[in-house]
Amino acid sequence: MSLLCYNKGCGQRFDHENNPDDGCQYHPGVPVFHDALKGWSCCKRRTTDFSDFLSIAGCTKGPHNEEKPAEPVKPEVKSSADKTTNDLKPKFDERIIQAPKPLESIQRPSPDEPFSTLQQKISPSLKQALEKLKLTEENTQEVKEEDSDEVKIGTSCKNGGCSKTFSGPASDDETCLYHAGVPIFHEGMKYWSCCKKKTSDFNTFLSQEGCTSGKHQWKKKDTGKKVVSCRFDWHQTGSQVIISIYAKNSIPELSSVEGNSTLLKIHIIFEGEKEFEQQISFWGVIDTSKSLVNMMASKIEVVLKKAEPMSWARLDLPPVLPPKEEKKKDVDSEDECDN
Repeated sequence: MSLLCYNKGCGQRFDHENNPDDGCQYHPGVPVFHDALKGWSCCKRRTTDFSDFLSIAGCTKGPHNEEKPAEPVKPEVKSSADKTTNDLKPKFDERIIQAPKPLESIQRPSPDEPFSTLQQKISPSLKQALEKLKLTEENTQEVKEEDSDEVKIGTSCKNGGCSKTFSGPASDDETCLYHAGVPIFHEGMKYWSCCKKKTSDFNTFLSQEGCTSGKHQWKKKDTGKKVVSCRFDWHQTGSQVIISIYAKNSIPELSSVEGNSTLLKIHIIFEGEKEFEQQISFWGVIDTSKSLVNMMASKIEVVLKKAEPMSWARLDLPPVLPPKEEKKKDVDSEDECDN
C-alpha cells in the first residue's frame, strides 16, 4: 500500500517496504517569503513565481516520511459566557466620530479633464537591480531553455500542486493531479481557490492532492505579457495620499502613471513579462502638478498632493448603480417573493 511522504518539498507516494535512505529529496528548512521572493531557508535559490517555488527540487536526501506533521495549537478563546460583568464594560468613553463627507458646496472637477503624466523618480536601488537583471547569465540560460522543445529528465511539472518530475516519454501518459486555481493565504489559513480545503500548516498545504486531473505541463506557457494583480494599499497625511504598489523591478521606460484632478490611470510593467493596470476615481481632489511617482526595486509609491488639506473618508468613490438597474432589481426580487 503506497503512503504519502510528508517531507517538505516531496509530496510523493512510496512503499513502506521499499524506502531507501536516499529515496526522498526534500527541504529540511522552512519556506521563506520576503520582498516578493519565495524560497527555502536551507538553500539559496529564490523565485518570484509561486509555481516555480513549489517545483524547487529538495536540497537534502533521506528516507521518505509517513508521519503527518501536527497542526499548530490554536490559542484558547474565552466565550462571552466566561467573561465577568467588569470585562464587558468599556475601558474608555465611547464617542462616535463621523467620517468627513465630500464638500457638496464646492463643484467637483470633471473626470474628462485632460490627463498629464506624473513625474517619475527612479531610486538607485531600482537602477542597480535592472542592471543586474541585464547581466545575469541565469536569465539568458532560462530563455534558451524556454526556446528549446527538449524536456530534460528531472524537470518538475509546472501545474500547481503537482510534485511529479519528467522521467522520460512514459511520463506524458501519466495522469496529472493538480490545482487549477491559485494559492490563497488569508488570516493564517492556506488553501487553493479551486477546492478551498483550508489548513494553517504550510506542509499540509503543500501536500494537498490536486482536485483536477489532466496532462502534465513540463514547460511554462508563453503568453507574452500577462496582466497580474499586485498587493496594493494606501495611506494619507494631512496634505498627501500615498499609494503603494508592490511590483518588483518595474521598468520605468514602459511604465506610466497619468491622471487629472479626480481620476488616475496606473500602468506598470515589471519583472520583464508582468503587467499591472488600475484606474481610480478619487474620493477627493488632487493636484497632479505637485504629485510624483517614486519607483523603487521592491515597490512603487504614487505620492499625490491633495488639492485641499482635509481627511479623505476613502481612496475611491463607490460605484453608482444606474436607476434602471435598481428598478429591475426590485422587480426581480418581488417576483422571487411571489414564487
